[in-house]
Amino acid sequence: MRPPALVADIGATTSRFALVRSDGALDVVRAIANDEAEDLAAVMHAALHASGAVRPTVCVLAVAGPVEGDEVALTNRKWSFSQRVLRKALKLTRLVVVNDFVAAAHALPTLRSTDLVSVGGGRSELRGTMLVCGPGTGFGAATLQRQSGKPRAIASEAGHMRLGAATADEARVVAHLVRDAGAVTVEHLLSGQGLVRLHRVLSGEQATTRQIIEAARLGKNAARETVHAFLRLYGRIAGDLALAFDARGGVFLAGGVGRVLAPFYSSSPFRAAFEEHPPYEARLAAIPTHVIVHAAPGLLGAAAIARTIRRR
Repeated sequence: MRPPALVADIGATTSRFALVRSDGALDVVRAIANDEAEDLAAVMHAALHASGAVRPTVCVLAVAGPVEGDEVALTNRKWSFSQRVLRKALKLTRLVVVNDFVAAAHALPTLRSTDLVSVGGGRSELRGTMLVCGPGTGFGAATLQRQSGKPRAIASEAGHMRLGAATADEARVVAHLVRDAGAVTVEHLLSGQGLVRLHRVLSGEQATTRQIIEAARLGKNAARETVHAFLRLYGRIAGDLALAFDARGGVFLAGGVGRVLAPFYSSSPFRAAFEEHPPYEARLAAIPTHVIVHAAPGLLGAAAIARTIRRR
């Protein structure tokens, strides 16, 4: 029997690990808070130690950062590594490293209805491009396309696009951020810290992401208005990306912050802002949007990649 493959979703805050058994089934191993580890190698050694008696020799890592060569650096955490050095240190025969949203894109065909919460209408085209995007520690985006009948995931750095304003509230927030930080990008507002910044400007209150969301759940007006402003902006940017990538296969909303906000989408301006892109309202109205509520789509995608490697 072949040893299991180790798969991991390495975020800025938390790293999640699982084993892909020889029959393709996925066994979750553990989640590790990154603050508890010195570097990625330490996290990986801990995960391998926890994997049991049969040590994996194949590993797929989904990392929250661009993957463009041997040297990889996480965008929102001061961790970097050489793929070659890490593979040798962990005694792996095969190490594959991909962007975390590329992994999430590979997960899209495997998601079940219970993993998704639909927002608005629309119907996906069977062979249309699928888009996954969303806020967490940063903002990520990737697409899944069919080429010669095979899925191909394409990474992007959409979170670092310059951000403009479409409403008076957004203009006020962007003006504040320009004074504080200079050039404003999408993830300055569409991220966990973005929600904090938005709330501070709109309400004058300082609160954590968790406190804002909990207050909104309790019906506190200021927090609810902040959440709605956040989801209005998110809807607009998701609509921009859907047009940019012609995502007629559906738009899937990922990221830890986006998942926690799932109960708010249906009553928020998200879908209206998604569709409000004249003259393409009808095109966007036909594209479905789904919140991914699965806790670790990056693991599912890394597992899909590991299964493909083994079939080869």
